[in-house]
Amino acid sequence: MKHYSFDEVICRKGTNCSKIRALQMLYGRTDLIPLWVADMDFATPPFILEALRERLKHPILGYTCIDDDYFPAIIDWQKSLHNWDIEKDWISFMPGVIRGLGFALQVFTKPGDRIITQPPVYHMFRHVIEGNGRVVVDNPLIRMEDGHYEMDFDHLATVANDVKMLVLCNPHNPGGRCWPKETLQRLADFCAAHNILVVSDEIHADIALFSAQHIPFASVSETARNNSITFGAPTKTFNCAGVVSSWTVVPNKELREPFFKWLVANEIDCPPMFSPTVAIAAYRHGGEWRKTMLRYVEETLILWSTIAANISPAWWLVVPKPLSLSGSTAVRCNFLTMRSIISLSMKLTLRSTMEKCLDKAEKASCDSMWGCHAAS
Repeated sequence: MKHYSFDEVICRKGTNCSKIRALQMLYGRTDLIPLWVADMDFATPPFILEALRERLKHPILGYTCIDDDYFPAIIDWQKSLHNWDIEKDWISFMPGVIRGLGFALQVFTKPGDRIITQPPVYHMFRHVIEGNGRVVVDNPLIRMEDGHYEMDFDHLATVANDVKMLVLCNPHNPGGRCWPKETLQRLADFCAAHNILVVSDEIHADIALFSAQHIPFASVSETARNNSITFGAPTKTFNCAGVVSSWTVVPNKELREPFFKWLVANEIDCPPMFSPTVAIAAYRHGGEWRKTMLRYVEETLILWSTIAANISPAWWLVVPKPLSLSGSTAVRCNFLTMRSIISLSMKLTLRSTMEKCLDKAEKASCDSMWGCHAAS
C-alpha cells in the first residue's frame, strides 16, 4: 500500500494560478487566503505527473490520435465506482463541462428558449445559458430544517411549460447533495413527460464523503438513459483542471447522433495530446489515492466542525450526513464584516490552510454575519 501525504504546503505564486491572480479583480485585495474556486491545495497525484513526464521524454509533440485505452479507462472507472454500464460509442471527449453545456444548448435549443436550473447552484450555469441567448427559469431547491436540500417538484410543475432543457447538478454544487435514486427517477419521469432534455453535470461524482454513493442520472431508469446528456471529468477529483480532460456520455442514439455530429464538424471531439494521458492515469491508477484523500478530507471536516462550533455561538453549522464535496466544498462559508471581506470556502485543502482560515475568522469583527453549510 502506497503512502500519500496531504500536508505538504506548496507555493503556487508565479505559476499563473487563477485563484491567486484573480484575488485583486474579485475582492480588491491580494492578502486573502484564496479559497474561492474549486481548486485543490493538494499536489496532483504522482502517477499523473509521471505519466506526463513519460510522454514528454519523446521529443516530438505532433498531431496525436486518441490513446486506445482512453475510452476503456472511462468505462471501467464508471462501472467499478458507480456501477454504471456505458458503451464506447456513447462517449466523446469534451473540452470542459461548462463548454459542453454551451454546446448542448447550441445543438438542442435556440435563442429565447427556456432552460431550468435549480438554485442555489453553480453560477456558471446561468452565465452560459444567458450568454447563449437562452432564458434561465429557476426551480429553487427546498432547504430542510436539518440543512439538506430537496427538489421542489410542485414548483417544477408550475414553471415547466415550454421549457426545453433542465440542467441537473448531480452531485449538487454547492449543496453537497448526492441525489437519491428515487428523486432522480421522479425527475426523469417528469422531464420525459414534458419533453425536457436533462443535461447532468456530474463532475463531482467521484468525491462523495462519509460512504455517500453518487448515482449517475442516466443509470436510474431507461427513461433517464434515453433523455439525458451526462458530463464528467477526472479533474476535480485528481486536481488536474489545467489539463482539460472532460467527457460526455449520450446513450440515446437519437440525441447522440446530432450532438456528436456537431462536435465532429467543429473538431471539438479531438482532445489535446495530454488530456487522454491524464484521464487514463487517473482512472487506471487513482483508486487508492482517491480513498486516502477522501479520508483526509473527512477527518479535516470533523476537526473543522468541532473547532468552528466553539468559536462563536453566532455561527451556524450544519454537520453533514453523507454528502459530496460538490464544488470541492466540504463546508461552504461566507464571512462578511463592515471592515473586511473574507471569502472562505472550505475546499479540498490542507489542514494548515484551514487553521489559518479559522484564525482569521476568529479575529474578525464580532458584528459579522456567518454562514456554513454542508448538506447530505
